[in-house]
Amino acid sequence: MKRISYILLALLAVACGGANKQTSEPQEAVVENKDSVVVYEHDYLVKVGDLAPDFTLNYTDGNEFTLSQLRGKVVMLQFTASWCGICRNEMPHIESDIWQRHKDNTDFVLVGVDREESKEVVEAYTKKLGTTYPMLLDDKGDVFASYAVRKSGITRNVLIDRDGRIVMLTRRYVEPEFKQLVATIDSLLAK
Repeated sequence: MKRISYILLALLAVACGGANKQTSEPQEAVVENKDSVVVYEHDYLVKVGDLAPDFTLNYTDGNEFTLSQLRGKVVMLQFTASWCGICRNEMPHIESDIWQRHKDNTDFVLVGVDREESKEVVEAYTKKLGTTYPMLLDDKGDVFASYAVRKSGITRNVLIDRDGRIVMLTRRYVEPEFKQLVATIDSLLAK
């Protein structure tokens, strides 16, 4: 039965355009799993228009970050980990195309949310990649699990508007979608 469910989910993903379909509007395939948990496309538990789930985590330097304290700012969360090859490919683009362009804008916050790794591992791989945007430590993966199915993959980006609502969700690094993310950030910051 479980195998049939996975096949049906795969067919649903293909019917809804799958990971590579590029549109100006986010796709919203909704499925309900055996535990009656609503899951949106790409194993997200949240969707565009939702209030972003609040959380508090520590930066690698020990300072505290609380999402809800950033209302009035445009916020981008990048869920990542050192073992994720796609993350390592995407992070330099985030660094150059988003962070370096907007890091001095007080209306913008970008944070990487590292999933289940130590501070030492996070600092080592970000140094190796040359990324300088701040990183948060989601040491148990609970914050990730409030946005997406716990065992699902990363990289993921969640873009949040000034009212705390999700305006864009990405999964993997797909160049046209990434360009749309950059343009959406620019547009939100211009308002």
